[in-house]
Amino acid sequence: MNYGFVIDARKCIGCHACTVACKSENEVPLGVNRTWVKYVEKGTFPDTRRYFTVLRCNHCAEPPCVDICPVEALQKRPDGIVDFDGRRCIGCKACAQACPYNALYIDPDTHTSAKCNYCAHRKEVGLQPACVTVCPQQAIVSGDLDDPSGKIAALVAGEQTVVRKPEKGTSPKLYYINGDGASLDPLQAPLQEEYHWSAQSRGVGHFAGKGKGAPGIEKPAHAAPKAGPKVRRVYDIPSKGAVWGWEVPAYVTAKAVSSGVFLVFFALLAIFRQQLPASLEWGAWAVSLVFLALTGGFLIKDLDRPDRFSSVMLRPQFGSWLVRGGLTITGYGAFLALWGGARFLQIPMLETAALWGGAFFALVTAIYTAFLFGAAKGRDFWQSPMLLVHMLLNSLLAGGSALLLLGLGTGVSPEFSGLLRQMLVVGFGLHIAVMLIELYGKHPSVAAERAAEIIREGSLKNQFWAGSFLAGNLLPLLLTLVSSDPAMLALASLLGLSGVFYTEKVWVQAPQRIPLS
Repeated sequence: MNYGFVIDARKCIGCHACTVACKSENEVPLGVNRTWVKYVEKGTFPDTRRYFTVLRCNHCAEPPCVDICPVEALQKRPDGIVDFDGRRCIGCKACAQACPYNALYIDPDTHTSAKCNYCAHRKEVGLQPACVTVCPQQAIVSGDLDDPSGKIAALVAGEQTVVRKPEKGTSPKLYYINGDGASLDPLQAPLQEEYHWSAQSRGVGHFAGKGKGAPGIEKPAHAAPKAGPKVRRVYDIPSKGAVWGWEVPAYVTAKAVSSGVFLVFFALLAIFRQQLPASLEWGAWAVSLVFLALTGGFLIKDLDRPDRFSSVMLRPQFGSWLVRGGLTITGYGAFLALWGGARFLQIPMLETAALWGGAFFALVTAIYTAFLFGAAKGRDFWQSPMLLVHMLLNSLLAGGSALLLLGLGTGVSPEFSGLLRQMLVVGFGLHIAVMLIELYGKHPSVAAERAAEIIREGSLKNQFWAGSFLAGNLLPLLLTLVSSDPAMLALASLLGLSGVFYTEKVWVQAPQRIPLS
C-alpha cells in the first residue's frame, strides 16, 4: 500500500471544513494547524480571481524529517504514511527545518513535534481521514496510489497534476489538480503587509508561553518584477517564526571554541613542534573541557523537552547527524579526559595517543554541524558546499583567539604569540573571503538568494556588517597584522570570539525568515 492525497483545486471553495475537522479529530491546539487553507488573489480589480489551496504534510516517499529525527519520533510506515510518536520526541525542532513544506510544528501543550498523520487511527479501522469525510465538494481524495482500480490512482494517471517543490527530491505524495503556482510557491506571493490573520499576540510552538511572539517572515528588500497579473496573499496561517533561537548559535560558538582550541593546541605541539609551558597546556585543556560542557548545556537548553535528552543516546537513530554529533562530542570529551589523566599521571605514550585521537574528534566536532544543517532540506541557504569550510574556519578562529588570550595571560614567548598572530591573520582573511563568497556568489535557488539578501541588506545587516564583518573579522585582522602589543592582541582575540558568535547567529537566523508555505 502507498497512501497519498489528491487536492482538486477546481472544486475547493475555501470553506476551511478540512481545517476544523482536522483540529476536532486530532485535538490540535489553537495557534497551530495540521491542515490549513491558503488564499491567493491574482489580478487588479475588477479583473481578479481568488485561489484556494489546501496545505499539509506531503507524506513524502523520501521524507527528510524522518532522516534527521534523532530519536525515531518520526517514521515512514509500510503503507507510506509518515507518522509521528510524540512520546519519543525531544523537541529539537530539526524536523521543522528539514521539511520543505512547513508541515511540522511544535505542539504548545506537549512541546513535541506534530503534523498530519493521515488520521492513521481512522485508516486502521477502515475510515477515511477526517478532512476527506467532511469536505462538501469532495475536493480532497485519499487512497492507495498503487491500486490501479482506486479513484486516487485514476486521478493521478488521468489528470494533469503538480506537486510542491519536486526539486527537493522528497517525492511528495500530495498531488494538486489545477494547482496554482503562486499558491504552491511561497516566494511568488510573499507577505507584503500585515493583516488580521497574519500574526497573533502569543508565540506558537517553541515560543508559546515565553512572553514574546515568533519572529515573522521578512518582506523582500527588492520586489522582483513580474510579468502577468498582480499576485497577493490574502489569507494564511501565522508564521512559525525562527524555531531555532539564540541557543543554536551559542551552541555552535561554544563548540567552535572547544574544538578550535584543541585543534590549534594540537597543531602547535605536533606540527610546529612548539615547547609550551605547562600552564598553557593545562589552560588549553581546561578551556576545551569547559566549552564542551557549555556546548552540551546549550544543546539541552534548546530542546522543548529537555527531560528526554538521554533518548539521543538510549534510543538513537544513527542516520541523524544530531545523533552522530552527540556521539562525536562524547568521543571528543572522552579523549579530553584521557589526555588530562595521562598528562597528570605522566604517561607519555598514552598522552600522545590521546592528543592525536582528541585532534581527530575535535576536527569532526568542528565540522559535523555543516552536515546537520545540510540535512535541513527546507533551508536552501544551508545547502551551500562552503558551509563545511565556514564551520572549520570559525572553529580555528575561535580556538586561535582563545589560545592567544591564554598565552598572553600565562606570559608566553614573543615567538609563540607571533606564530599565533600569523595563523589568525590567515584565518581571518580566509573567513572574510568565504563569507563574501557565500553571500555574493551564485545561489542554487531563489530562497537561498533571499537568505543572503537578508544578511547583506535586510534585518540582519547591522549584526552582520557591524558585529561579524567589521568588528569580528576585519578589525581583528588589522590588529593582528600590524600590532604585537599584548593589549591590542587581547582586544583582537575578544573581537574574534564575538565575531564567531555574530556570524553563526546571522547564518542560523536568516534562512528561517524565508517562508516555506
